[in-house]
Amino acid sequence: MTPQQIETYVDAAAAALDLPLAPEHRSGVLRYFALAADMAALTEAVDLAPHDESALRFEPVVPGAQA
Repeated sequence: MTPQQIETYVDAAAAALDLPLAPEHRSGVLRYFALAADMAALTEAVDLAPHDESALRFEPVVPGAQA
């Protein structure tokens, strides 16, 4: 996302949530949102196959055991 897109999104989200954003907090919110957007882009860049889907339940395995 571009800095302008981030500002637009943050402003729209704050307005939609009726969340006042203090001027002294704005730069920090924009910086954090940019960081979160970068992390999301990295995650979305990973191709996943059907076998990569999360399990319905967690089953621990012994370290080093063949899956």
